[in-house]
Amino acid sequence: MTESAAIGGGLRERKRAATRAAITAVARSLTSERGLNGYTVEDVCDQAGISRRTFFNYFPTKEDAILGHVDDELPAEVFAGFIRGGVGSPSGEISPSLLQDLVELALKMSERMSSSEEETRQLIGVIKKEPQLMLKIIGATEEREAHFARVLAAREGVAPDHPVVRMAVVAMGSIARHASMAYFSEGNTRSYQDLLIENISSARLLFSQPLNLPEHHPAEGQP
Repeated sequence: MTESAAIGGGLRERKRAATRAAITAVARSLTSERGLNGYTVEDVCDQAGISRRTFFNYFPTKEDAILGHVDDELPAEVFAGFIRGGVGSPSGEISPSLLQDLVELALKMSERMSSSEEETRQLIGVIKKEPQLMLKIIGATEEREAHFARVLAAREGVAPDHPVVRMAVVAMGSIARHASMAYFSEGNTRSYQDLLIENISSARLLFSQPLNLPEHHPAEGQP
């Protein structure tokens, strides 16, 4: 790929990301003002300055537009350095720097969240107003976790269903959710990064304790 082609591709993707973000911002604002059934896709298009066809090129429904796109929350450039961190380890083996790099990745992601805090608070308000969106959120969360598992698997050279990959996704996702809940709770004065690090440190302390596991007796025919 030539340099001009790479620049052009980057500009196109930034434009697409900006359009997605504009659609999501309008959809959330209208939902907050009128409720989910109080406006149409055409209303979103009018306020975002796009055509109906453009809207459906980005999102299949209003609900999807409200939640946003996985690529905007988990952008490729944020993961580039993270994936490179596993290059020195043999393919198929978990790299010794995985936990450290996961924490650094989580902190970088938290910086993005802090920069869009008002949007996040707006989304929380919209969900409270329209609780039926929770079903969409559950599906979106599963999609994001599957995406993250694929990123981890690519970094480590293992399958996405590798047990360490699965546990990394579960653990980091749970830690981030609990940090978010505490951060957006009424009366909180602590930073999200502070809460995130506290949760990570607590989990690390728990799992660093001695543990005697029961002897494993595999079923007949299993290793």
